[in-house]
Amino acid sequence: MFERIREMVIKEFSQVFRDRRMKAIIFVTPILQLLMFGYAVTTDVKNITTAVYDLDRSYESRELARRLESSGYFTITSTPASPEELGELIDRGKVLAAVQVNRGFGRDLARGIPTEVQVIVDGTDSNTASVAMDYATRVIARFGKDMGSRAMTRPLAKTGRVDLRPRAWYNPDLRSRNYNVPGVIAIIIMLTSLLLTAMAVVREREIGTMEQLMVTPLKPVELILGKTIPFAVISFFDMALVTTVGVFWFGIPIKGSLPLLTLATGIYLLSVLGVGLFISTISRTQQQALMATFLFYIPAVLLSGFMFPIENMPEAIQYGTFLNPLRYFLVIIRGIFLKGNGIGVLWPQMAALLALGVAVMSLSALRFRKRLG
Repeated sequence: MFERIREMVIKEFSQVFRDRRMKAIIFVTPILQLLMFGYAVTTDVKNITTAVYDLDRSYESRELARRLESSGYFTITSTPASPEELGELIDRGKVLAAVQVNRGFGRDLARGIPTEVQVIVDGTDSNTASVAMDYATRVIARFGKDMGSRAMTRPLAKTGRVDLRPRAWYNPDLRSRNYNVPGVIAIIIMLTSLLLTAMAVVREREIGTMEQLMVTPLKPVELILGKTIPFAVISFFDMALVTTVGVFWFGIPIKGSLPLLTLATGIYLLSVLGVGLFISTISRTQQQALMATFLFYIPAVLLSGFMFPIENMPEAIQYGTFLNPLRYFLVIIRGIFLKGNGIGVLWPQMAALLALGVAVMSLSALRFRKRLG
């Protein structure tokens, strides 16, 4: 039995590596996807085009503008001379934020009198607007604290006798890339595994070699193992490849255990390869397999919590996400990368992923054996 499986695995590897397109999918596409999505998928907001309407023209108002620009979040592109000009800049989309400093700003600061600064943001893009408002609040609050003005620190910095000192754990700089790149790795591995498994089995049927395999001494279970083991090995290699790129190129910290990550990846691949095998049993051509792969892949990504919090989804949809292997693996890979979580914390996700993988692989194997029969 093991000898027949070994020969089947060798045959699959030979067939894969003879195909230039398959080699590109295995070695080149995952890295290109990680580089592209690693830079593109980010919620960080930088270089916000800003206008400063300075009515005070004092040292303090110029220092505030300098603080805003030196923060790295704001780029001052305009200094309007009137409210009408300021409104026109925002209306035409030439600036995303505007700061108005009223007359007497410097004098009031020197006297310790509460003073005001108005921040206007373009709320068309609600995410960018809220982030820009938060950045401006923090910069102005820090400036007010340094200048000894309690009025400008706002409740976020200091209120009465309460000294608030916020601190972010696991991702101190709040870099969205640290959160997104591990998720991108999980998504890339899912797509690669699905395509390899679904397309390879259907290709055997298209070129007529599936019938030749059926008349060999290979049993159905041996044929299934011979088809899935090579793609499991390739998926492990791709996982190591994109993880290396994520750690050394993007500087993503990996605080947890690599053996635990390997174990979790194996459990994850059990369900993903099972889905790919199931797709191969319901498809007659490679085109059908490709369409079915993306029919599963896109909802799996959208309902995984990668883009949108699962808690914000309708309750019925939330229950449906329990059948999504990507949902569990995202928690696992982010926990290992950023928090250094061990199996004592991640075992519920790993157990659910294992149960789902066993169920999907069993269903796919039964369906595959029925098709062979």
